[in-house]
Amino acid sequence: MLSLPEKFVQRMRERLPAEEREAFFAVYDRPPYRGLRVNSLKISAAEFMKISPFSLRPVPWEPNGFYTDAEKPGGHPFHFAGLYYSQEPSAMCAAPLLSAQPGERVLDLCAAPGGKGTQLAAAMAGRGLLVLNEPVLARAQTLSRNVERLGVKNAVVLNEMPERLAAFFGEYFDKILVDAPCSGEGMFRKNPVEAIGEWSEENVQMCAARQRGILQSAAKMLRPGGRLVYSTCTFAEEEDEGQVSDYLLSHPEMRLLESRKLYPHREAGEGHFAALFEKAESGANGDFCPSSVRAVRPRVSREGEKVYRRFEGEFLHICAERLHEAGGILYALPEGMFDWRDLRVLRVGVRLGELKNGRFEPSHSLAMSLGGEAFSLCVRLAADDARTGKFLRGEGIEADAGGKGWCGVCVGGFPVGWGKAADGFVKNHIPKGLRL
Repeated sequence: MLSLPEKFVQRMRERLPAEEREAFFAVYDRPPYRGLRVNSLKISAAEFMKISPFSLRPVPWEPNGFYTDAEKPGGHPFHFAGLYYSQEPSAMCAAPLLSAQPGERVLDLCAAPGGKGTQLAAAMAGRGLLVLNEPVLARAQTLSRNVERLGVKNAVVLNEMPERLAAFFGEYFDKILVDAPCSGEGMFRKNPVEAIGEWSEENVQMCAARQRGILQSAAKMLRPGGRLVYSTCTFAEEEDEGQVSDYLLSHPEMRLLESRKLYPHREAGEGHFAALFEKAESGANGDFCPSSVRAVRPRVSREGEKVYRRFEGEFLHICAERLHEAGGILYALPEGMFDWRDLRVLRVGVRLGELKNGRFEPSHSLAMSLGGEAFSLCVRLAADDARTGKFLRGEGIEADAGGKGWCGVCVGGFPVGWGKAADGFVKNHIPKGLRL
């Protein structure tokens, strides 16, 4: 068995029913469950099962979630193509509680590395506005890369503190997810070195205090009638049930609709907690105010649009909407996009590419946001083609794209990046930092 913290063991023995204690501690003699979630923005779960290189078993609380025995699912070309996200099975339970819908304004306040946020994106099916925030810059950059890989078109990735966002947005969002930083007790089996090494009773109390502050900010950003999910990956009552009780006492405008707690000896997964709240339509504390956030009007120069549309007509079969130009970069903005100039922003919608001396150079984000059928010129590779590995490593490959110029390179029919074709050879345009 793992060497668990003595005080953690003592506390769990006191809080678990006597008949469950042996089963609970026995799980630490077994390996953790592995999981992946199919990215329905690119492929349905049913279609993925037909081409999956891994054995899959359904996760009961997420229709696109599966258990897998694959040791390194992140190393497959389909992962690079954004067909799935490697995600611990129990961690998939929180986002579905929120029931995010297409067309809504949704916030994931503590979003890195992106598992739950991209779950919300799939539920929204590319419509509405999804704001994904992460206060730690390095983690926000990882979040942004995952959003790009999975082809999310309607997301904004921010790098701000929750209280800063509360002051900016007011009661702006229909749905909010708070997957709060926690003491990580539920991850002892999955990440033993980090989770066990950092655990202490003092850390539990520190996390609980930080969670209260985050929830305070979240309440200010939820519109009347909106819903909020609070989740952790810990067993500590101070961070779970106690946090819910304190929140209800300090926020009478909120009511608890549902809560669930997953234990590894009861469910096939690690430890997780989630609670669903709803904000009253009226009668708030008085600490809240309607949002004064302004919508941004997409703007693009006549020359910029001309250059891009020329590229689009030659190399793509789609037509981007809500074009916006800033600093020589073209974007396709999400519907209802707000004016973001006062915030630290890492990603807004889809970065289409860059205008350079009267020509347009497409971005990796554009390629990953498209389906394989969107490219006028395309190189289609199988996952086991030797050229696939070469291309993902950043090498050029010999291939016929059906013409000359910018082409999509697809694996199994799904884009992995841009190439530039000429005379039977395709030059690689995957950004250096994203290559295998």
